[in-house]
Amino acid sequence: MTVALMWEARAVPGRGEALLTWARAQPLAPAPLRRETLRAPQDRVLVITWWDAPYDADLPELPEPDGGLVTRRVHRWRFESADGD
Repeated sequence: MTVALMWEARAVPGRGEALLTWARAQPLAPAPLRRETLRAPQDRVLVITWWDAPYDADLPELPEPDGGLVTRRVHRWRFESADGD
């Protein structure tokens, strides 16, 4: 089964690049099958990781950034593939 973990944070205004750099530097061990980092207006950063694991598997996730970097707690979602794998 393929599971995707989504991690989304909103930076303090003007700190979007710092949050993006921070998110890219966070290691995950073991490494996911795939990892993609995206950004959006309002200094938001989204990281999606894909894993070959059961939906409820204990998987490594990006931590909460330091409070001075984000405006709110990180949002997290977990999805399973609906394509039959």
